[in-house]
Amino acid sequence: MDVPTKKVKFNRQNKPEFFKELNKRVNKHFKDNNISKHANLNMMFKTLFMVCLYFVPLILMLTNVVTNPWAVMSLWVLMGLGMSGIGLSIMHDANHGSYSKNKNVNLTLGYIVNFIGGYHVNWKIQHNVLHHSFTNIHEHDEDISGKGLLRLSPAQERKPHFKFQAFYAPLIYSIMTVYWCTAKDFIQLARYRKKDLLNAAGHTYTSALSQLIFNKIWYMGLVLVLPLLLIPLPWFQIVAGFLVMHFICGLVLALIFQPAHVIEETSFFTPEQDGSVENHWAIHQMKTTANFANKSSVFSWLIGGLNFQIEHHLFPHICHVHYKKLSKIVKETAQEFNVPYYEHETFAGAVKSHFSLLHRLGTGTYDKTTGRPKVEKAPAYADV
Repeated sequence: MDVPTKKVKFNRQNKPEFFKELNKRVNKHFKDNNISKHANLNMMFKTLFMVCLYFVPLILMLTNVVTNPWAVMSLWVLMGLGMSGIGLSIMHDANHGSYSKNKNVNLTLGYIVNFIGGYHVNWKIQHNVLHHSFTNIHEHDEDISGKGLLRLSPAQERKPHFKFQAFYAPLIYSIMTVYWCTAKDFIQLARYRKKDLLNAAGHTYTSALSQLIFNKIWYMGLVLVLPLLLIPLPWFQIVAGFLVMHFICGLVLALIFQPAHVIEETSFFTPEQDGSVENHWAIHQMKTTANFANKSSVFSWLIGGLNFQIEHHLFPHICHVHYKKLSKIVKETAQEFNVPYYEHETFAGAVKSHFSLLHRLGTGTYDKTTGRPKVEKAPAYADV
């Protein structure tokens, strides 16, 4: 995908009072309850828990406290869950600047993405700038770029192999972080240099590339080379454990983020020639984002509150531990202003909707007119 240089222009005349009123009510919530918009003790405990879930198993393996092959594999599984937890909770909030009002705390905790194989500079550009600013907008939001492997937007060209994508997508998702820690960051860095996104973020290509290479070397040394040298097991078992860790993390991350945007209810957009889109930014977020399983507190705790994706996209500067209470305010305000508020009662329902959309996009059963799939049977669909 080639990141465009044209700026997207949202329609500021499209119900601007909605977000103005919503922002007013959200600020009032924090003021009336005398609470900070940032992390609380619950978030701090979660941080410790997720960090330990990732690093303690690694320490147990490297110090040979655990050497049984099946026990070691179980530790790799825990590390995969820890990777997911760090990605969904800690570094996500920190890199949005919502973990703490102290910038240094956010920078430090945001850097932890490098410990799970990513690169914090690229992550901020892809996620904070491209995804949050241009959600579900063709050739702007990299999260809906399938790299020729998946068709995640109706504006993408449909190829024959996409008809099977609902079946092979889990495999693609599972290798996502393997690609991330090996090749993706280097490809992204070159692309962001070309589009001047690195300079806009305050980085030069030379310094960023040097930092990226350094980070990748020590990451691979820590989680792959050291285990190969120190753990008294055959090399292929160590490599298998490393891959299992990444397969688990990749699948978890994809199955949390994709059902929040790429589902049957949400819409997709392509800007006009002048870069304009039909909605106000806040309305656009409501049309391209969805919640799921909002009644499950445990599930929400484990996935960093990202089942409240609507609240996150509207208020990314607020720590996710507050989203559940904010969701009531957002939903009520949306209903008052006749703005859509998409949600699935269960996580399974959201995942089902995602794979149903993958099937429709892959087979061409998608309606151009509405911008979303129809619910009728195949003969009524318009191919794209």
